Amino acid sequence: MYIDVHCHLDLLENVELAVSEARKKNVKLILTAGIDSKTNRKSLELAEKFEEVEAVLGIYPDECLKISGKGIETEIEFIRKNAEAVAAIGEVGLDFSSDITEREKKKQLNGFKKFIKLAVELNKPVVVHSRKAEKECIETLEALGAKKVVMHYFSGKMKLVEKIIKNGWFLSVPTAVKNSEHFQNVIRLADVKNLLCETDSPYSHPEKKFPNFPENVVESYKMIAKIKGLSLKEVEKIIEENLRKLSLNKET
Repeated sequence: MYIDVHCHLDLLENVELAVSEARKKNVKLILTAGIDSKTNRKSLELAEKFEEVEAVLGIYPDECLKISGKGIETEIEFIRKNAEAVAAIGEVGLDFSSDITEREKKKQLNGFKKFIKLAVELNKPVVVHSRKAEKECIETLEALGAKKVVMHYFSGKMKLVEKIIKNGWFLSVPTAVKNSEHFQNVIRLADVKNLLCETDSPYSHPEKKFPNFPENVVESYKMIAKIKGLSLKEVEKIIEENLRKLSLNKET
């Protein structure tokens, strides 16, 4: 069986078809991430509707800049009340890729800290976005004692990849790995026991197309198998065990 630990099903035109096609390819677990109040509720709705789908709830870094501190607290309370239906906290983190001010960076950081604390409180994994702020994200997670961490689409330097591995966290390998030397090098550096697989659907298609779908997560598995010299079945089993360590709601 295959597992897509990070995608955005709400952005796909036909979610029912996407889940059905994934099922045919033996993708048995799909984690769909919210990025704001609206998509968090959609993620819960999809998790309720489809047996294979789990909801991941949080506020995306850019979205943190659009709402007040009170708004973030309101969303945190919503997540807390729905904790039993929530697999992980995400997509949260820091994004310094655009021309943002120091004040905006601080606001993102404050929001990120609140969601890390929530994840620790609820004993949930935290799924981290860290674009152009990889070092800051790692330091913040370490300072707040986060243990169950999935570094989503991590594009930072290999020294930071080493730190993630040393911390016992997970790196999710996107389907873009098929054409990405960086992610191929991440696979070479990391033990398979530190890896998970994702599509980031509808983005990150392995053939550089759009949209991407959860069924394509197998491409990440294939690349891990190729680089590590393992059978596809061996990689499936290891990834499944890796996810079990994160203690998600639905059995893998």
